[in-house]
Amino acid sequence: MLTATQQDRYARHLILEGVGEQGQERLLAGSVLVIGAGGLGSPALFYLAAAGVGRIGIADSDRVELSNLQRQIIHTTPRLGMLKAASAQAALEAVNPDVRVESHPLRVAADNIAALVTAYDFVIDATDNFEAKFLINDACVAAGRSYSHGGILRFSGQTMTVIPGESPCYRCIFPETPAAEVATACSKAGVLGVLPGIIGTLQATEAIKYLLGVGDLLSGRLLTYDAAALRFREIPLQRNPNCPVCG
Repeated sequence: MLTATQQDRYARHLILEGVGEQGQERLLAGSVLVIGAGGLGSPALFYLAAAGVGRIGIADSDRVELSNLQRQIIHTTPRLGMLKAASAQAALEAVNPDVRVESHPLRVAADNIAALVTAYDFVIDATDNFEAKFLINDACVAAGRSYSHGGILRFSGQTMTVIPGESPCYRCIFPETPAAEVATACSKAGVLGVLPGIIGTLQATEAIKYLLGVGDLLSGRLLTYDAAALRFREIPLQRNPNCPVCG
């Protein structure tokens, strides 16, 4: 049962059809792991905490740098040099004391990712490199954990939700890691500062909908966003029967 303070904090959820008190209690009992506390992770983490997702994991091994602050809004100038996982934890605890924040100041790898993803109800891939994205996809599919993929570069972003056993996975669309000259990083190509705010917020929306069990998830659909043209495009996806992970 929600306390008086919680009823006030989540008042707009409590009057919202599809959420209500029962839905808010589901959020408070739910858990989400966000891998990457950078551009995509920043808005996703903020909105998960504000919504009252009861347990939030943050996995990131990097430290806050000045060049991050153009887009990674969860970090601040006084926290330069601080581990991003710790910086993000401080920000979330200031937003909502109801939330239990678990900091994992590590780089996800083959020897630790399985234990990480199985400890949470839903996973958000907020990483910025293909190696991590394939690793997250493979681990979530193996563990049966639904997750949201997000990617950004220059003026463009994309996102989709993977439901293992039901929807196409990341490797259905991208079977192999692109060549080095294709896999351009934001550090080399640049990224519009506001772009990850759009994609990261969509990823948080998917996580919240998943925990609530409401609406239609972005599964079997790749949503792309062109910030320069201010245009969204939805691309239908099919499972690949020859997919090396879920086929």
